[in-house]
Amino acid sequence: MPNPELLAELLDVAVDAATRAGALLRDGRPADLGVAATKSSPVDVVTEMDLASEKLVLELISGRRPDDGYLGEEGADRPGTSGVRWVVDPLDGTVNYLYGLPSWGVSVAAELDGRAVVGVVAVPARDELFHAVLGGGAFLNRRPVSCRPAPPWGQALVGTGFNYVQHARVHQAEVLHALMPEVRDIRRAGAAAVDLCDVAAGRLDAFYERGLQPWDMAAGVLIAREAGALAGGRPGEEPHGGLTVTAPPGVFEPLQTRLDELGAWHD
Repeated sequence: MPNPELLAELLDVAVDAATRAGALLRDGRPADLGVAATKSSPVDVVTEMDLASEKLVLELISGRRPDDGYLGEEGADRPGTSGVRWVVDPLDGTVNYLYGLPSWGVSVAAELDGRAVVGVVAVPARDELFHAVLGGGAFLNRRPVSCRPAPPWGQALVGTGFNYVQHARVHQAEVLHALMPEVRDIRRAGAAAVDLCDVAAGRLDAFYERGLQPWDMAAGVLIAREAGALAGGRPGEEPHGGLTVTAPPGVFEPLQTRLDELGAWHD
């Protein structure tokens, strides 16, 4: 188990970074917010506020822990010498933010020797802060949370998300078309880190998505696991870009199996 003092320090830095960046995004959103660039496709956008948020987080972490590594969605990638690497999405749910929808957040995770040990997700439009430390449980606004007990398969409320690349979206729609009649319903909120936290808080019975990047899920998967959820990719695999599946025991197994049957792990 990592040193408790180190974990406490990493949590303090993560909370500070996510909270400050969230406040910047909430309070500093310009009325004429526009698109600064595109990433994987013309509909996968970067706004000026993504870049401002990443700058704030990177400068804060660098100032407090200069020897740590850092990987951020908007291009920051540097090695470190301490064994700690920060994995950051400075604005998860950029399109929601651009349109004024509330499901967006700031995701900050600290990895120690390649394993996530601290995760924080701030959701400013909901006035929520999720956090978890490896082995210490999951919390929402400092109060413990746990995932919902598993319902029967046909009563599961399942969250998902879609790729921005057209050919990938077509296959994801085919998977969704097959899965939807089998469960209670499907939700697509548009911010994977927030969705993973909603599994932790019992607001979703499960979540799956193909194509997530490390910064999309590093904090959220840890928070969901600490709330009692299982997380994986294809059977026997850890969550990864090919497929991420998160749900409590009893829903996780049939969902993972069904997604594997449907080929949700490939385009």
